[in-house]
Amino acid sequence: MSRKNLFADLPTPGGTAPPLARPLQGTAKPMSAIKRSVGDLNDRSRRAEEIEKSLMEGQAVIEIDTAIIEPSFVQDRMDGDVEGLKSSIAEQGQQVPILVRLHPEFPDRYQVAFGHRRLRALKELGIKAKAIVRELTDEQLVIAQGQENNERADLTYIEKARFAANLKDRFTREIIVAAMSIDRADVSRMMALVDALPADLVDAIGPAPGVGRGNWQQLAELVEKFPELPKVLDLARSLSALPSEDRFKKVISYLKPARLGRGAPDVLSTSTGSRLAQVKNSRAKLEITIDKKATPDFATFVLERLASLYEEYQASNEKEKEA
Repeated sequence: MSRKNLFADLPTPGGTAPPLARPLQGTAKPMSAIKRSVGDLNDRSRRAEEIEKSLMEGQAVIEIDTAIIEPSFVQDRMDGDVEGLKSSIAEQGQQVPILVRLHPEFPDRYQVAFGHRRLRALKELGIKAKAIVRELTDEQLVIAQGQENNERADLTYIEKARFAANLKDRFTREIIVAAMSIDRADVSRMMALVDALPADLVDAIGPAPGVGRGNWQQLAELVEKFPELPKVLDLARSLSALPSEDRFKKVISYLKPARLGRGAPDVLSTSTGSRLAQVKNSRAKLEITIDKKATPDFATFVLERLASLYEEYQASNEKEKEA
């Protein structure tokens, strides 16, 4: 099924109104026109606004108590700061309506397709939400949600990746591709990345604005090699006062192995910060100095294992040559 067919002939609300107020009927622009209507725009924010206008054109705006509006059944955003948005709404009012549907399980409630940050800000302000109500299937909801959110510059890479991963158990790959507006290979990479990263660690780090796929992939590779994940989680959680992108940098720095620089002496430490040895690396030689007063048993251990380490090194080289 093409993306065009997925969006075509989206119905508008009609029939007898339920206990909650429904919008007036109107002629809606088919959702398949979204891509055509915004394809030539360069600014991502403007494209997102055009998507919203296309979805909402011809529909009545109504006010709904935020207490009866539920989030989408698929999370697309991590918790973040909405103070700036709250200030804007408090000063200027809600300029852009949110898009909702009647909740499929609870007839006296609504469910958001997009506008989650606006909804959160409105809830915290205690203001009713201006909303458009559309009849949307689950597939149409996630496509509208994904396409609008993917045009928002403030939706980070890891949030997009988690949104794609959250869809995989419920929707076909075709629906996910349409919702994400990216190709199958990118969707697969996102899903693989989310599978490789501990969910608790991602939650502790947060959305990390400005951190792209390459850096998240590096984190996944470092985590895979690190033997003590609970320590990484404890570190990330202890940094909650820092901005999310700074938490990411701190975790990456913690996981990276110590680099040996030429010239001035360096210090090798354990992951907990305990001093192991002083290292001096030059072009001709590498000197490792162990403080026998501080760690006498470790110095003896290294001496006893040095020969076997060299034999292991030789054996590894032989295997590589045979391969």
